Amino acid sequence: MEGAGQDAPESTSSPCESVDPPGAAGEPDVGPPDESEGGCARPLEAVPKKLCGYLSKFGGKGPIRGWKSRWFFYDERKCHLYYSRTAQDANPLDSIDLASAVFDCKADADEEGTFEIKTPGRVILLKAATKQVMLYWLQQLQMKRWEFHNSPPAPPAALSGNGPALHLELGQEEAELEFLSPVKTPTGLVGEAAALQPIPTMPSALQNISIKHLGTEIQNTMHNICGHKQTQGTGHGPQVEESLQSGEPQREEQSSIPEPSVSGKEPVESPKSAPTFFLSTNLIQKTKRHSNTFPFFSDGLARSRTAQEKVVALEQQVQVLTKELKSQKELVKILHKALEAAQQEKRASSAYLAAAKDKDRLELVRHKVRQIAELSQRVEALEQERERLLHEAGLREQQVQALQQHAQLLMDKNQAKQQVICKLSEKLTQDLTQPPDPADGDFLSQQEKMEHLKDDMEAYRTQNRFLNSEIYQVTKIWRKVAEKEKALLTKCAYLQARNCQVESKYLAGLRKLQETAGPKAGEVSELLQQLIQEALQWEAGEASDSMELSPVSEYDDYGFLTVPDYEVEDLKLLAKIQALEVRSHHLLALEAVERPLQERWAALGELVPSAELKQLLRAGVPREHRPRVWRWLVHRRVQHLHAPGCYQELLTRGQACEHPAARQIELDLNRTFPTNKHFTCPTSNFPDKLRHVLLAFSWQNPTIGYCQGLNRLAAIALLVLEDEESAFWCLVAIVETILPADYYSKTLIASQVDQRVLRDLLSEKLPRLMAHLGQHHVDLSLITFNWFLVVFADCLISDILLRVWDAFLYEGTKVVFRYALAIFKYNEEEILRLQDSLEIYQYLRFFSKTICDSRKLMSMAFNDMNPFPMKQLRQLRAAHREQLEAELRELERLKAAYLEQQASRSRAVPEGCASEDEGEGDS
Repeated sequence: MEGAGQDAPESTSSPCESVDPPGAAGEPDVGPPDESEGGCARPLEAVPKKLCGYLSKFGGKGPIRGWKSRWFFYDERKCHLYYSRTAQDANPLDSIDLASAVFDCKADADEEGTFEIKTPGRVILLKAATKQVMLYWLQQLQMKRWEFHNSPPAPPAALSGNGPALHLELGQEEAELEFLSPVKTPTGLVGEAAALQPIPTMPSALQNISIKHLGTEIQNTMHNICGHKQTQGTGHGPQVEESLQSGEPQREEQSSIPEPSVSGKEPVESPKSAPTFFLSTNLIQKTKRHSNTFPFFSDGLARSRTAQEKVVALEQQVQVLTKELKSQKELVKILHKALEAAQQEKRASSAYLAAAKDKDRLELVRHKVRQIAELSQRVEALEQERERLLHEAGLREQQVQALQQHAQLLMDKNQAKQQVICKLSEKLTQDLTQPPDPADGDFLSQQEKMEHLKDDMEAYRTQNRFLNSEIYQVTKIWRKVAEKEKALLTKCAYLQARNCQVESKYLAGLRKLQETAGPKAGEVSELLQQLIQEALQWEAGEASDSMELSPVSEYDDYGFLTVPDYEVEDLKLLAKIQALEVRSHHLLALEAVERPLQERWAALGELVPSAELKQLLRAGVPREHRPRVWRWLVHRRVQHLHAPGCYQELLTRGQACEHPAARQIELDLNRTFPTNKHFTCPTSNFPDKLRHVLLAFSWQNPTIGYCQGLNRLAAIALLVLEDEESAFWCLVAIVETILPADYYSKTLIASQVDQRVLRDLLSEKLPRLMAHLGQHHVDLSLITFNWFLVVFADCLISDILLRVWDAFLYEGTKVVFRYALAIFKYNEEEILRLQDSLEIYQYLRFFSKTICDSRKLMSMAFNDMNPFPMKQLRQLRAAHREQLEAELRELERLKAAYLEQQASRSRAVPEGCASEDEGEGDS
């Protein structure tokens, strides 16, 4: 750029603030600084700097392509850098979006002060008057971009509901690294002082005109002409120069300036749609009329900067307090609404109970249905908000990827330039170490080259420091965007969990209404039946197909149906409610519990028995780590039994000779987990794997051979380990090392002993429940016997079942007793409310499937059931085994006596009684 205040001396005092265009900051401008105070009324840190000044921009086409002088000014609200031909123009020519821009200075440029602003859409080449001005602009642009990204976003509209507020905790900012020392403000080249300088001249007037924005140029020219005519009509032109020279205060009026609306590269068509910034020698006359020109403040209007600072601080405090008061009022309104809703619910319940006729109750039910429809609309609105947030997160991700790519390019470029610097340094060192030849006439030229090389080295060092600063700042912005994206995903998960809770409450409400109405309600019953049918047709994952937050779909990770297909409609409704509650619990615990647990497992190195591992196994193993952990647990149990090639040898023996249990195994294959797609799909290979495992075990343990229940144990092992041999050794570990002997024998004596032990433990831990069951003569072994035989494989949902197995494979059978007690503790209140033995048996058939909160169940098993010493368990088992064996011996004695009695009776046949053989012979 030629001109632009090149003759102005550089300031050695503290830097002064520059002035924004009117309307850019939304506050009245302050007069110029008092020159008697060194050009600054207060320090640099007191007031945020406002950025403006003349720069040269490279552009144009054909003959007029080249450097063009432009007036640049920054808009803090939009993070845009606007530019016009002169400071007096009414409309900017275009703007540069700095929010997604990066900056680069050219150390090897042909002209000093050249730098670039790179946006996703274009590259703008600019040139400052001096190197100091260039560095000042680059530092200020970096600072403005960081302030824009670091400013808190506007809070979104408050979500309906009573859910906890979601805060974006982005962490404490890292200490700023100083790659470049702060550049002092160049006096007269930026800010208001630059506007006072004459407009930089170009070789030809046509070269400085923007053909691309010709319409804006014409508007600005007409506006300036009209302004000159009005100024000349006042007849005060000479007094302006005198007043400026004499320093007499002049009064002026500041007109209101509309806010900028320029974005991107589109020119502004209306003179009232963008910020303006004007200054000329006759500014005092122009400001006496209302116009959109840049206001000039004379020395007479200079105010005390200290007083203005206090006013600004007070205004900021007033704004903060106003916002806080507004938020408190909104909170009060929300609480009032919640109170009103609770009161309305109470009044509706009272009215329903007080209604004497079915017609009145029907009207109340219809009113509730309308309320349910309103809640559904609110759920749809929340879903739309979630989709909008997902779209915004996707855009942020694209922006982050672009910034990462650009940062990588800058790092590569920086590395290349560092290599150039190193080579130049080596060359300079070599030249300095070699003594000059006196006879050589090029000694002076060598010295000049050395000076040039030193200048180049200094330029490259400066460029290197700036690029390091740029890379550091872009990395910080990328991290901040990534944290915001993570917070948005957390918010989406929370909204989805709330949606599941609303659906679950809706279904539970329908079920309670159906129970209350009864089969004789007529029209009400038909309406409820229709609503239940519609609810059962909803897809559990319908609302979240577009995102990967929900872990629940038609099948879970191990192939089990999330909503079991029951034949009874009441059970179908319960299954639907259960699936929604499981999904809600998982989503709410994803960030608070599951992710920290996954990080702890990922950080865990080699598996070694310890208290920490015990706690981690009780909390549950993440799916990606479970196969590795189970193989290690099984190996600890069967390492004394494991022999290489043993499994293949057993398979070969099974192919050569059919085992007596093979027929029973084939019958049980089709009955194994009918709700799991891996064992029901015709193309699945899991049934074949299960057959091989069971046949191999029948040859491995001839004493047991095969017992019903082993198929479920082997199937669970196959679903997790996926390998036949690993599943086989897991089955061996459970049957032969973890569970007591005779657990799967023909008499099942150890299983019966455990049922009696469980009854004693229930009487100790849950005396109220056992008294209630004893009052109604309920035999719990009819329900719990199968729990112990298959280790809960049929009674718990897969997520909780596998957590039980994680601890069971490590700690042993004590875990089975703990969880059996916890299951009854979890549903104790529900069982106590039932007053009929038939209802109790019906409830006990499926009540374990209604447990959805795995964390609550785990806490009951390992905290509420304490103390639970293994010594006590052994003593109870020994006592009950002795008692049971005595009962079996007595039973055998009675059986032998009966058979002996029957044999003696058959020898003495009365006369006249024919035997069966004789009767058949006569016929």
